[in-house]
Amino acid sequence: MKTYEVLLSRSYVVTIQARNEEEASRQCEFYIGEERDLSTEAEKEIEQFEIQKIEMRINDASEVRKLGINE
Repeated sequence: MKTYEVLLSRSYVVTIQARNEEEASRQCEFYIGEERDLSTEAEKEIEQFEIQKIEMRINDASEVRKLGINE
């Protein structure tokens, strides 16, 4: 098999309950990974937030580059 490097862009719409806009933005950036909520129950309680829904909107492979290994 050949080896490729792929530039993959994904965008999500996240529904979250949080104290304010800044906290909502920061918590989404920090706790969302691969379309999953990575936060623990303790973190949700301490920071007072709850991620309710994560929906992928864009899944786009825009560049593919063949690497010169495993040919």
